[in-house]
Amino acid sequence: MNVVDEYISAFPVDVQKKLGQIRAAIIKAAPDAEENIGYGIPTYKLNGNLVHFAGWKNHIGFYATSNGNEAFREELSGYKQSKGAVQFPIDKPLPTALIARIVKFRVKQNLGKKVNKSGKK
Repeated sequence: MNVVDEYISAFPVDVQKKLGQIRAAIIKAAPDAEENIGYGIPTYKLNGNLVHFAGWKNHIGFYATSNGNEAFREELSGYKQSKGAVQFPIDKPLPTALIARIVKFRVKQNLGKKVNKSGKK
């Protein structure tokens, strides 16, 4: 069991299912991203931070940076959000197709970044 599996297994079964769905959408949209735990939550990196997600009592948090949120502002308008976060209610279906599109957008952004010889952006 890897660290993200451990993170997900700590939640009630219904939340585990949602976390598994968002994880699968991210992995499918960014198969080359590195999966780990960062900031205490599942984190995906590809030429820098890509996206994160987290389970909460009443929602699944999805963190795609302010650029990711802004680019999909209209489609995310039905969800509670802050500058770089979106809250998907636990009791509603996850918009996995939208999540995948946001992840692909973030992949394109990150792969467009310049990286110097030391590996830093």
